[in-house]
Amino acid sequence: QVQLVESGGGLVQAGGSLRLSCAASGHTFSSYAMGWFRQAPGKEREFVADMRYYADSVKGRFTISRVNAKNTVYLQMNSLQPEDTAVYYCAAREGGSSIYDYWGQGTQVTVSS
Repeated sequence: QVQLVESGGGLVQAGGSLRLSCAASGHTFSSYAMGWFRQAPGKEREFVADMRYYADSVKGRFTISRVNAKNTVYLQMNSLQPEDTAVYYCAAREGGSSIYDYWGQGTQVTVSS
């Protein structure tokens, strides 16, 4: 089992950048596939990125990375736009599964115009 804690959210002006971090507990972090999702007010949660794919809406602006030695996954977000405003969640799934079983509590990202 793994526990996830996101940080790094906040308020930023359009065109700005933020880097989200997701710290994971446990000794087997490297065996988990990690992803980032977001949920805007009144909308369903949507996929943002994993280590292989990006949502079209963030491609070229967001970059996911991980440092297994630190049990941490990052989401670098550049050229932020008001439509990126959402609660951002990191999630983990075991290597052989297609379902994300573990979720963080989320971190709020607000982009002002």
